[in-house]
Amino acid sequence: MKKRIDASRTKRKKKQQFPRGWDEKRIKDVIDYYDRQTEEEELAEYEAAMKLDGQSVLLVPTKLVPEIQRLIARRS
Repeated sequence: MKKRIDASRTKRKKKQQFPRGWDEKRIKDVIDYYDRQTEEEELAEYEAAMKLDGQSVLLVPTKLVPEIQRLIARRS
């Protein structure tokens, strides 16, 4: 005699959730873009990002990141 499995006890695979405006194809496209990028292209992209007006890059202790995110959110 086969045992009946209670449906509430079986694990169901969760559907992947993406940020608004994103889907699996877009994620794969981004991964493919960076996988195919040469070191020279990577460096050029990095250097261009460092020249953006009105933005800065800072190294901060990881434990401060949540507080910094809250401060930024409050000002936006």
